[in-house]
Amino acid sequence: MKTLAILGASGHGRVAADIALQSGWGDVVFFDDSDTNRTRFEHWSFAGNTTELLNSFGHYAGVFVAIGNNKIRSEKLALLRDINAPIISLIHPRSIISPFATLGSGVMVVGGAVLCAFSCIGDGGIINSGSTVGHDCQLEECVHVAPGAHVAGNVHIGRLSWVGIGAAIRQGLVIGSNVMIGVGAAVVSNAEDGQVLIGVPAKPKN
Repeated sequence: MKTLAILGASGHGRVAADIALQSGWGDVVFFDDSDTNRTRFEHWSFAGNTTELLNSFGHYAGVFVAIGNNKIRSEKLALLRDINAPIISLIHPRSIISPFATLGSGVMVVGGAVLCAFSCIGDGGIINSGSTVGHDCQLEECVHVAPGAHVAGNVHIGRLSWVGIGAAIRQGLVIGSNVMIGVGAAVVSNAEDGQVLIGVPAKPKN
C-alpha cells in the first residue's frame, strides 16, 4: 500500500487527501508546523512538523505540499527539492487535462478543472475546482487559480500570483509576479508585479 506524506494539515490538506485517495493512494500521513502534539488529523495519522518530514520522507512513496499560501508553499517545496524528496502532483480523476498540457511537480488539479492544449503549469501550482486554463497559457511557480476562475488563452502569469474566485483574465495578457486578483474581477489589461486588482473591469487597488 502506497502512503503519501502531506505537509499542511488544513482545509487544503483535506482536499489533497481526498484527491490522493481517489487517485489510488492507499493512505496519507499529515505533517504541519502548528499543534504538533496531536496524533490525528481528521481520519488520518499526524506525524509531526516540517523538520520531522525532512528527516523521514524516505518512509513515504511520495510527498505533497498542501499549503494555500503561495509564498510558504514555494519555500516548503524548495526545502523538499534540496533533499531530493519524491514530490508528486495530485490530479483529480474528474478534472480534464489535455495530453498536450505540461505540469510541474507538486501541482494540484481539483475536480472539474480544465487545462487546455499546450498550457503549462509551474511547480506547486493550484488549479482549483471548476476553473479553466486556456490554450498556450504559461503559469509560473506556485500560481493559484481559485475555484470558478477562468484564464483565457495565451496568458502568462508570474510566480506566486493568485487569481481569485470567479475572476476572469482576457486572452493574451501578461500578469506579473505576486499579483492578487480579487474575487469576480475581470482583467482586461496587463498587470505589473505586486499589484492588487479588483473590480469590473479590474483596476489596481489604491
